[in-house]
Amino acid sequence: MEITRATLGIAVGIAGTLFLGYCVYFDQQRRKDPQFKKKLRERRQKAQQNASRSRTLGGPLPDMSDHEAMQRFFLQQIQLGEELLAAGDLEAGVEHLGQAVTVCGQTQQLLSVLQQTMPAPIFHMLLKKLPEVSERLRASMKANSSSLHEDDVE
Repeated sequence: MEITRATLGIAVGIAGTLFLGYCVYFDQQRRKDPQFKKKLRERRQKAQQNASRSRTLGGPLPDMSDHEAMQRFFLQQIQLGEELLAAGDLEAGVEHLGQAVTVCGQTQQLLSVLQQTMPAPIFHMLLKKLPEVSERLRASMKANSSSLHEDDVE
């Protein structure tokens, strides 16, 4: 018995149709589940909270005495800020750029570059946000250094 192309095509078509039917059937069963919408809502809220938390924190602060760690943190904040601004999330993008400016060793040069490359309203948002960001970073660094001193005592 020889399998022709037509027979093979029909078999593949039938298998594809059966697979699609299987997928549709189980998707309907999943959607009928009374807990489905509740679980989906909880999962979305949790993901949104995690995303907003990671955006505002920008990751753990590096050791200020480690130049390479500070440089990596600086570059990471610049990259995240640019990505978020491009995605339209202006507040989070300005937050990350503010953190980069705060840890930058050459603040004036960075600000002049940002002023030339960013639209004026976003740059003004950054300038307004800088004192708040720098204060938060200082407080975070103080908390980190005090916890290190406590660990040293033990």
